[in-house]
Amino acid sequence: MEALWTICASVCGGLGMFLLGMRHLSDGLQGASGEGLRHFMQLATLRRMAGVATGAAATLLMQSSSIVTVMLVGFVTSRLMTLTESIYVLIGANIGTTFTIWLMAFAPSPEMLGLGTLTVGMALHYPFRRGRVRHVGRALVGLGLVFLGMYFMKEGVEPIKSSPSLMNALSALDATTVGGVLLVAAASAALTAVIQSSAASILIFMTFAAQGLVSYETAVASLFGANIGTTATLWLATIGGGSAARRLALAHTLTNLVGSLVCIPFALSVFVPFGKWLFPDWATRVMVPIAITDTVFSLVRGALVFPLAGRLSSFLEWLVPEKADEKPHLSAFNASGRLSPVIACEQAAEEVCFMAESVGDLMANVRLALSGEAGEKTIRHILRREEILDNIQSEVTTFLGEVMVKSLPSSTAELARRLLRLADEFESASDEAPAILRALERIRAEGDELGGSDLAMILDVHDHAERMVRFTRADMQSFTAIEEWTALSADLKKRITDARQIQLLRVGSAGSGAASVLAALDILNAYDRIRSYSINIAETCAGGKILV
Repeated sequence: MEALWTICASVCGGLGMFLLGMRHLSDGLQGASGEGLRHFMQLATLRRMAGVATGAAATLLMQSSSIVTVMLVGFVTSRLMTLTESIYVLIGANIGTTFTIWLMAFAPSPEMLGLGTLTVGMALHYPFRRGRVRHVGRALVGLGLVFLGMYFMKEGVEPIKSSPSLMNALSALDATTVGGVLLVAAASAALTAVIQSSAASILIFMTFAAQGLVSYETAVASLFGANIGTTATLWLATIGGGSAARRLALAHTLTNLVGSLVCIPFALSVFVPFGKWLFPDWATRVMVPIAITDTVFSLVRGALVFPLAGRLSSFLEWLVPEKADEKPHLSAFNASGRLSPVIACEQAAEEVCFMAESVGDLMANVRLALSGEAGEKTIRHILRREEILDNIQSEVTTFLGEVMVKSLPSSTAELARRLLRLADEFESASDEAPAILRALERIRAEGDELGGSDLAMILDVHDHAERMVRFTRADMQSFTAIEEWTALSADLKKRITDARQIQLLRVGSAGSGAASVLAALDILNAYDRIRSYSINIAETCAGGKILV
């Protein structure tokens, strides 16, 4: 029993170290690359082969196909990339992730590599509070943990040879028949779905094979299941993400599943003999032919899917239709988990963009209410939209708060802070719509109505305020000169001041109640606050474009 606990502690501890190392490696590389990774991924829109190459290179650089596939969710949901283009990137990501297996197979001395890399990484990471050097150091710390995790797993499984009961249990993983290949593939798929890492599950089988605990055939069969199980990560990332995200997850599952099922019958007749033929000394270094076989398998699967990507995309668009006014919530994206900080900020920017458009919509409907053209449905729409913006502002704050807990590139951290301020300003501007409605109700409660010169004056103020609000949406893409904003603000301020003076002169005149005058002043004050919010938005946008 003591030996069993020792084995479990070593294997589970080594696996945990490996997964933690992969996380730090990926986060460090993301931080070092900054927004360059996003711009690099956009190369996938150029040509089909460019998409495959981009997916492979990005996965190789990030050492995580999960990061690349989750980034694709952001691109597809934001319509920065089509479904067909994303399928080509998925093909490349499946090829690029095999480099991790190569890294494990060709590591000459994992424990020394791990300790050495960990030492260099710590020397770079801890003295620097920010900057790319710190992120590179974190990546090296992660790589060192990966190597050490491999070492502890390898050493941990060795005592299994002296335990007949454990050897008998492992003998059930026999892939010498097609049925056995399917069984091993199913076990590997389940393991990968649980630990959320195909590299980790393949490493486990590679380690078992290196120690002679399972056959070479069993290790090869595990490759098919690992490539199926890894698609679970993308499904988790698309929960609540809308039809575009679900299509992408389904495309990933179908391409990996169908590719594996097509290749499984050839596992014993083609893939296993190929590895043994390529490496006659495979028995003494079994990890190497397994890594080569994984790459060949990914290339074959990619070759099967590549010519069918367009048709598969059309089929999925038919199978998963887009709903009217479909819009995923930020809470659907796991910002504190696998979502790239750069893509997380893009998702938040999309929400802030929606807030800007909604404030413009509120202004248009408030004008209808002022002129007496708004019905009960319009009033309900204004109040409901204002509630929605309150919720979105809270969601953006929570979402970006989770993102900013991470170690971010300075440009990404600055963008996150600006988005937080914009969300707050747009939400504050939206609060003025119900305030104007309440003031109108007080005027009508006095048996009065805005009309004649008073209505024309307030509508004039409204139109100039709405113009400033419309400018804020454009400023998120291309900044308007601050001098132009200053001129707009000064003009609106003068109109509000003049209108206030006219309203104050009404006090005591025939047919003008004090309550009506105060309500009109409240309306003008609301527009003055909208002016202030718009200026704050302009100052925030002055730091650069919010949307690409």
